[in-house]
Amino acid sequence: MPAPTRIPARAVIPFLVAMMLLSGVTNTLLTKYQDQQCLGNCDNPDPKKREHFEQPVIQTAQMFVGEMGCWLVVGAMALYDHYVSGKMSPTLRGYEALHPNNTNDDDDDDPDDDASINSSSPLNSRASARAFTQLDSKDVFLSGWRICLLALPAICDICGTTLMNAGLLLVAASIYQMTRGALVLFVGAFSVIFLHRRLHIFQWISLGGVVLGVAVVGLAGALYPDSKQGVTTSASLLAARLNPAASASPELSDTVKAVIGVLLIASAQIFTASQFVLEEWIFEKSNLRPLNAVGWEGIFGFSVTCVGMAILHLAIGRTDAGRHGYFDIAHGWSQMVNNPPIFLSSLLIMVSIGCFNFFGLSVTRSVSATSRSTIDTCRTLFIWIVSLGLGWESFKWLQVVGFVLLVYFTFLYNGIVQPPLACLRVDEVEELLPEEPIEHH
Repeated sequence: MPAPTRIPARAVIPFLVAMMLLSGVTNTLLTKYQDQQCLGNCDNPDPKKREHFEQPVIQTAQMFVGEMGCWLVVGAMALYDHYVSGKMSPTLRGYEALHPNNTNDDDDDDPDDDASINSSSPLNSRASARAFTQLDSKDVFLSGWRICLLALPAICDICGTTLMNAGLLLVAASIYQMTRGALVLFVGAFSVIFLHRRLHIFQWISLGGVVLGVAVVGLAGALYPDSKQGVTTSASLLAARLNPAASASPELSDTVKAVIGVLLIASAQIFTASQFVLEEWIFEKSNLRPLNAVGWEGIFGFSVTCVGMAILHLAIGRTDAGRHGYFDIAHGWSQMVNNPPIFLSSLLIMVSIGCFNFFGLSVTRSVSATSRSTIDTCRTLFIWIVSLGLGWESFKWLQVVGFVLLVYFTFLYNGIVQPPLACLRVDEVEELLPEEPIEHH
């Protein structure tokens, strides 16, 4: 029976890249779509007086539910291996039968026999023992209660995602995505400090260029703010939910809101970079599959988020200052389940998060982490184009300049383009992103 035709890995890569971009763009746009939904006082001629869906904490919980959905993929793969792949003949699975008489007669010149003899020497036996010891240590690193170590990157993810969702309330979707480019700065710095990686001179220059690009993007949002951001008076600042006197303060200008939004998103990259570094440290010491890691982080992240939501609701959400605010979980839940567009978009966000993680990790396995980060830059461009087409923001030339700076210096940092000066060029650039980075949003 002839072996089944297999699709070459190269032919699958374009599909993986396309699905990664589609799911990533969909996730950001759906989150912004939720922020645009008017739920109260919608007939007021002043858009700033209308009540919109402003629940960054609930949106964080949605993300972790999507990550837990990765267990469905893990389960499906296990069922396939057990019921489909397990029933295939050894020949179809790539194994070849060994002839029972290929022991001594005609195999004197067979290098495989020599290799097997050499492998039985004491030196190779000690090397094999060390290799098995390392594998055993990696297998047991996350056994038992140590699996809870994955709660550490999950907590970083909670802080980073919640800050970014709050910042997205105050800025356009494209500015949100561009400001996330600051992640390269913190990943590079933390990799040097904690993982003892080495940066070349041109990479330090690239990090400075990334900071400049983020600053230009933030300046574009501050100088030319979009008035139709769907941000109500009560959602101007997180502090306004915590301070009763804030309700009596004058309404913040769109410029101030844009600056605060950019600062929130840029600050969130500190937590995201910490998450990346923690994940790489865990992957180096264990044999945990990345997809399983996403599922475990989804479980821990959702559990911690639910506990935090309950505490914040009891401590702040039920007070006069916090009622109908970010931490009034009962009000947010009622808004989500009683509004069909928000409920449907929540389901789609969960699906898009799971798909983005699956296809993103597949791209990393098939190509590289650097290629994934480079491809993800295209996501910003698509989000920008769709946001302009939907009228969610206006075109800003200064934003174009910031985006070009971000793309160029990100490519330069990852070694995609060579430094303009020959004295700064190197033969090979070490990847500072994790081998299997887990991006959740």
